[in-house]
Formats: sequence, C-alpha cells, structure tokens
Amino acid sequence: MRAHQVMTRNPITITEDTSLREAALLMLENRISGLPVVDKFGKLVGIITEGDFIRRAEIGTQTRRARWLAFFIGPGRAATEFVHEQGRKVGEVMNSQPVTISEQTSLEEVVRLMEKHNIKRLPVVSGMKLLGIVTRTDLLRTVANLDREVPDPTADDDHIQQRIIRAIEKSAWRPVSFNIRVRDGVVHIDGIIIDERSRPATIVAAENTEGVKQVHDHLCWVEPMSGLSLLSPEDERAETRS
Repeated sequence: MRAHQVMTRNPITITEDTSLREAALLMLENRISGLPVVDKFGKLVGIITEGDFIRRAEIGTQTRRARWLAFFIGPGRAATEFVHEQGRKVGEVMNSQPVTISEQTSLEEVVRLMEKHNIKRLPVVSGMKLLGIVTRTDLLRTVANLDREVPDPTADDDHIQQRIIRAIEKSAWRPVSFNIRVRDGVVHIDGIIIDERSRPATIVAAENTEGVKQVHDHLCWVEPMSGLSLLSPEDERAETRS
C-alpha cells in the first residue's frame, strides 16, 4: 500500500504566527498530537508536536545546567534552547525541517522512517505543498479496516494445511519439527520447539491463513542439552483437568 491510500487529506494546519496557546488548544480540541505548519500558499514550512511543549518556562520545565556545563555547550545552543523554551509563536519552536514523504511512498518506508526518527507523523507533500499527513493513527485505522471476512473459495482443509506449512517452513523461527492437522478450518499444530518465542510465531502464522477458524497448540518445548520437555500450555491445562 502507498501513503495516498491511508493518509488524512486536508489536515488541520497552522501558520508560523499562530500563538503557542492557540496551537495547544487546537491540538487538545481535536485530540491530535501534532500540527503541520504552512505558509499562505499552503507550502509546508514546519511541524509542531506535543513534544515541543515539554520544555517550557511557563511550567518550570526548561533546561537547567550547571554554569561549567553551560560554558562547554556554548552560547549558540543556549540561545536556541532559550527561544524554544520561551518563544510565544509556533514559528519560534517548531521543527523547521520535518521528515516528509510523497503520495507514492510505500507503507513499509513510512514505518521505517517513523521508527528511524522516532516520530508519529509524516507530512505528505508534492514540491513541499502539503497534500496530507500519515500518522500512527492512520496506520491503526488501516489495520482495523482490513476485511478478513471475504470468503476464499480455495480455503478448504487441504489448502489451509499447505498454506500454513509453507508459511512456517520459510521462516527462521520454525519449530524443529511440526505437523499440521486441519478439519473444518480448525487447526492442530503438533511438534517440537527449542525456543518459546517460536510458539506464538507459529500460532500467528496459522491464524493469519485464510479459512482458519481456530488454532490449537500442541507444540512441545524441549531443552536441547538436558532433554527436559514441557507440554504446551493448552495441553498442560487439558491434562490438569483430566
């Protein structure tokens, strides 16, 4: 999928001359944590987020340093921090070099950029003209709207079994050995694992296969050195009840 398929079009924006108080109220009223900043032509010139309100003189959270440390930091950085902590207009505290994407940016790249820069939103631009914005909420909404209920005419038990096997076999975390049994869409997974993290991964691979209604875990954990083995939590519960 591409950015244009999930982005929020015509997002709420502000200008550089907007007061910080107005920006804060706008964010609170609309339950958003960041705002693109544009000029009169709709060109993106920056972005302001809730993180820009953390270090503020009004609430006594401005940066405080010992004098000797301030000497090593230098007057330039100290001046920049002063403006950011005491400025009254959006243009004085905003990030003037936000990371941006185009409409054709893949969601894979969107997520990579969010993780790399530790940000929650990416303005979508064309020649720096703001077209929209992709946020983590947009990604969440996309996942929630995915329709997994469309029936697959080929999702009979045999096809389900083969698809699960292929999904597991191509993975690096696959069980040491495993067997897949399917009846009326109900999957039973037997086998041996030597790392407990393989268990949820194997179950998810089965759950994500079209046509699967339920998954039963019978994977046995074995410690390679000692040979100590433990039943799956599901089988352990069943044995306790019997």
